[in-house]
Amino acid sequence: MGLIEGETGTQRLIGYVLDVGAGDGRARCRLTLTDDHTNRHGALHGGIAVALLDNAMGATASLTIDESGRAPFLTVSMASQFLAPARAGDELEATGRVTGGGRSLVFIDGVLETEGGRTIATAQGVFKRVPPERLT
Repeated sequence: MGLIEGETGTQRLIGYVLDVGAGDGRARCRLTLTDDHTNRHGALHGGIAVALLDNAMGATASLTIDESGRAPFLTVSMASQFLAPARAGDELEATGRVTGGGRSLVFIDGVLETEGGRTIATAQGVFKRVPPERLT
């Protein structure tokens, strides 16, 4: 339990797995890189890196109110920093961490690392809870 696979079109297209079951309030987004995830230089495409971070951070925000990690939150803003390349074959994990917030906004830091612990990218974001009345 705690793994979310194939839930959205984006998740199926990119191929990542979202893990919300660690019990530490942090969601993890995992992906094994293939050539499909690289740019013309053979390195991880920045858009894919940001997508992994956004998913881990958004699910981390969700975990603040829903242990299943499925309560909807919207990304209000997100800044990212690219620190090192990743290549096809690398196992990546993006992890979110709550740094602050209140009833409707949550501040999250994210880090994208290889299985060996090399930091590929970091991000900071603000996420807004979708009010239940807006879900219909």
